[in-house]
Amino acid sequence: MPKVCFNRIPNGKIDIRKKKMLKSSLILIIAILVMLFIIKSINPIINKLCLDESKKKATLISNRQATNVMSRYSYDDIVTIYRDSNDNITMLKSNIIAINEITSDVAIKIQEEFEKNSESEIYIKIRKLNGKQNIFWFWT
Repeated sequence: MPKVCFNRIPNGKIDIRKKKMLKSSLILIIAILVMLFIIKSINPIINKLCLDESKKKATLISNRQATNVMSRYSYDDIVTIYRDSNDNITMLKSNIIAINEITSDVAIKIQEEFEKNSESEIYIKIRKLNGKQNIFWFWT
């Protein structure tokens, strides 16, 4: 720590209280700056992990709801197959009405599921330096 001149009391002694206050405030300022630097450097990593975790949750919800909606339909509801007299396929005709119903049902179900889980928390495991314990960071 650099040497700092303190105000002297008329009898020539250094004011101990001012010296202690200055040292403790310097230590506090250094600690705050180090903490801010660490948070600033770790924050993008945590944000990326939270974004990946939220994408994972969104994918799971959309796949689950799409499977639920599609379980009510069969292939024959979506596509009509036309065959000739030799049993060869001559044309495939899609049923646009059924496809539009499926699309809107899936979107509605996904939206309802997100509204139900709107306040869910995302937990991300971050290993400590010794590799034995987990610290949990969470963003809501």
